Formats: sequence, C-alpha cells, structure tokens
Amino acid sequence: MSRHVVLRRQFLAGLGAAASFMGLSSGPARADARTPLPPLEMELHITRRKVHVAGRSGEGYCINGQMPGPVLRWQEGRAVRLHVYNHMDEPTSLHWHGIRLPSDQDGVPGLSFAGIPPGGSFTYAFPVMQSGTYWYHSHMGHQEAAGLYGALIVEPAGPSLLPKAERDYTILLSDWSDVSAEQIVSNLKMQDDYYNFRQRSLASLPQESRTGGGLSAALKSRLQWSRMRMSATDISDVSGVLYVYLMNGESAAQGWSGLFRPGERVCLRVINAATMTLFDVRIPGLEMMVVEADGNPVKPVPVDEFRIAPGETYVVMVTPQKEQPYTIFAQSEDRTGYARGTLTPRAGLLGVVPPMDARPVRGMADMGMAMPMMKGMVMPPAIERTPADEIDDPGPPPLNVENQNVAASPSERVSSPGDGLENNGRRVLAYSDLQSIRPPPDQRPPSREIILHLTGNMERYIWGFNGRKYSESGPIRLARNERVRFTIINDTMMEHPLHLHGLWSELENGADDQHRPLKHTVISQPGSRMSVLVTADAPGIWAYHCHLMYHMQTGMFREVIIS
Repeated sequence: MSRHVVLRRQFLAGLGAAASFMGLSSGPARADARTPLPPLEMELHITRRKVHVAGRSGEGYCINGQMPGPVLRWQEGRAVRLHVYNHMDEPTSLHWHGIRLPSDQDGVPGLSFAGIPPGGSFTYAFPVMQSGTYWYHSHMGHQEAAGLYGALIVEPAGPSLLPKAERDYTILLSDWSDVSAEQIVSNLKMQDDYYNFRQRSLASLPQESRTGGGLSAALKSRLQWSRMRMSATDISDVSGVLYVYLMNGESAAQGWSGLFRPGERVCLRVINAATMTLFDVRIPGLEMMVVEADGNPVKPVPVDEFRIAPGETYVVMVTPQKEQPYTIFAQSEDRTGYARGTLTPRAGLLGVVPPMDARPVRGMADMGMAMPMMKGMVMPPAIERTPADEIDDPGPPPLNVENQNVAASPSERVSSPGDGLENNGRRVLAYSDLQSIRPPPDQRPPSREIILHLTGNMERYIWGFNGRKYSESGPIRLARNERVRFTIINDTMMEHPLHLHGLWSELENGADDQHRPLKHTVISQPGSRMSVLVTADAPGIWAYHCHLMYHMQTGMFREVIIS
C-alpha cells in the first residue's frame, strides 16, 4: 500500500456525528451498534500527470500515485475518515459509488457538496453500514474518464454470506484514450457515428436476408433505421477504434494475472469502471457462480457469461481443476476490442485469447416495436397517480429536437441477457436470474409511481429524461420514508445503466417480494420498460443519472430531493 495511505486506530469526536446517521435504513447489511469500532483513517492524494498506456501517452489522474487508484478496504460497522488532498490546479471530488451515507458526504459537486478546490482538502466522515464490492470515482468534469477511480471492498462485520474462497481477486475493468474527453464529446456532437466504423453495407445484405426473414424484411429494416437517421450497428458511442480496454490498469497485450492451485475456489470481484463501455465477461473452460450483485449477496447462479455495465459490480466464484491457464475475457459490447486477464498456476503462463463474437445488430425490439413480454414476467400493478406526479411524469415525450424516437410498445426485457447475447450457445446471466438471499428491508407496497422516459437525439448528441436535458428539468421530490415505484421506459436504441445515489433500487424482475434483488445501478435495455421500488429513507439531494459518462454530461441527469 502507498506510503500516503495512513491507517491510524484511535477514538475520535467525529464518531458521534457519524452515529447520528445510523438511524437511517441502510439496506439489509447493518452493523451492530452495540460494538462500535474506532474509525479507520486514510489519506488520499490526488494528482495529475502524463501517463503511458499501451504505447499511448495522455493525461491521467492518480490517487496516491496510482492509476487506477489503490484498492480501499473498509469494514462494516466501522466509521471512516478519509482525508482527500487535491494537489492539482483544478477542483476535484470523490464519490463512493453504492455506499449509503449522508448526502453531504456523497461527493457530487453542485448538489450538497462544494467540491475540493485546487490545492485544498476535504475530510469525508461517515459510518459504514454495509458490506460488499463497490468502487469510488471522481464526479468532477471528465476526471473519471482519465483514471480517477478505484475499487472499494467492505468486509462484513460478521460471517460472510458468500462461499468461502482460498483466493480473492479484484477485477477492475475500464476504458482509456489518449484523446481528451472534451474532444470526444465535440466529435460526437459534430457526427454521432464518428467512432462507428462498422456500418451495414451492400456486402452484408445477403447475410441479413438469410437471418432476418428474407430480402424484403432486411430492406424494410434498413429503411426504418434510415428514417430515424440512426444506425442499427451503432452499439457503442465510442469504440475500440479509440479506446484501449484495461483490466486492473493493464492492456490486453499482456493483461493482469492471478495465481491459483488446482481445486482452489477463487473469488473474482468484477467492477466496471469504464466511461462508455459495457463488457461481456467469460472464462472459457470455467463455470462462474454469481454470488453477489452490486454489493448484495444473491442465490448462486451458474453461468458461462455475464454483461456488466459501467457502475455495476458482480462477485463470481470459480474453481479451476486443471493445472492450466484460464483467460478472463471481457469483450466490449460492440465487439471492437477486449480486456483480458489470466488465472494461472504459474507466473508468466498465459491463456489462449478466444475470438470475439459477431457484432450485435439492433432490431425491432430495440425500437420498442416488436418484442412481446418475456415469458413468466408479470407487469407490476398500476398505481393511481397524484397531481404531484405530473411534474415528474408529463406523459410520453414528443418527437422533437431533444428526442428522436418514442417506443410504441416497450417490452419487459429483464429476462433477456442483452443484445448480442441471445442464443449464443452459452449460459448468460439475465436480471431475472437474480434473487436476493435476504428479504428487502421495506416490505410496504409503493404509494405512487413516477414514470421516466429515457430520451435522446443522436444527431445533436443530447440525452435526457422525458425529452428534457438536465438544465431544463426540475428535481424529483420525494417525502422522507416514502415508498415509490420508478418505471423506466427507454425510448432510445441504446442501453442506459441508471445509477441512483444514496438509495437502493429494488429491481422488479419477477422474483417474489422476499427475493427481489437490491441494486445501485440497473441496465435499461433499448425499447424496454422496467421498474424498481425505492424507499426514500435518506434525506438530502441525490443524483440520478445514466452512468455512460457522456450521456450524463450531455443531459441524462436528474436531482432527487428527499425531505
């Protein structure tokens, strides 16, 4: 650990202020207040310097001299005091992604936090009331895109609900470019498919005809996409043409490696800290057992592959039996590149890299026009809306300069693993597979429903909720301890990983009310309708946004005020 990370054990007066927050419902993981522990203190120093990644040079942000930052390890039930020093000539911040805490400690400048000024410092202080795998990152400008992030592991106060493992590794996925984020956004505003070099062509028409219902259907699909001035192959706004994909800061040329002995159970804590990339993760030759999602234990699910969006975390267990290397393969959703690592019995022994899958192509379901409700899914009951909801739910957004499409028949897609993963011959995780081990802490039904349409205009590269970008939107107001349903309708042809700060999102995925999973980040699939239950048990101002950074920064951001 860096010499700047200083751990000191002593009782502090600040513990009293932290204890006042313990009355808030923190979710199913709760510390035992009868056995208080002294706070854990850390120093984190933020700097900016030239970095070299995969033969490219660019500006990077470091924490204690590292990019990514160091893995932070906390303990449930023990308060933390984090002294953050800004050694740069620009303001900065740190957000503790998925951690329940007071809103003024959440680290989002402009809401309930002023940011850390150039040359200044700030001490975050709060109790830790949960355990699991999380991460931290800057919420200031484009700093996260240039390396200001790291993994965060919180050990449980009592016995772990996860299977015991002989090895425990963190797998931090990210994307990096030597082109500045400002330039990337400028290019996208100038031309929305600037980084999409895989357009459909005349040469691909015969294949589309064979797999898409004939020549007539293929031509009709192309005409529909043309009328919307969008591309069916526009899977990711920024692709491997520009990005280097990293695993624990290492490029795919060599990759990260972790050791094992045959027969050992290995715990892999997978975190997606990417700016704009969804990854599909698999380990050829090994079954993965999903045991935790977004910090919360789930009933074990055996899979061969899973999709992870920016902001999400999963914990999987693997048990290699053979004395051979196994490749951890994380391909980008658009199949333009990959990150890789190796579980190996001997240092220096690398596994074979599998070929990437075929690129996905968006279809009628992504337009919100063709897919029926998934088998076994039941629409949540409608709730009568009150006049107060009209502020947050103005109805379906019109087609205008801020919105290119309205999903005519949005469908439930929580049983789908996602575009490009259907029927690929592997067992792929879907949200409907997730069942919490512990019942959600709030068993009340929701008292009202707030409908949010995810909208966007690729030609102008503007994103928003309900046809309005952040600067045109007011806050979503909730009463303290109110129980609400957020219904998300994705009118766009892209995935949007939605992150609600400070609160749990209880995913309505077909599980009974005792086993619905708690998440802090959920993927809304194109053309889909999904819902989450939220208990407004933490007063303050909270951010709610798409975790594709350039979508957030160009409008897909809202404030949630709880009072």
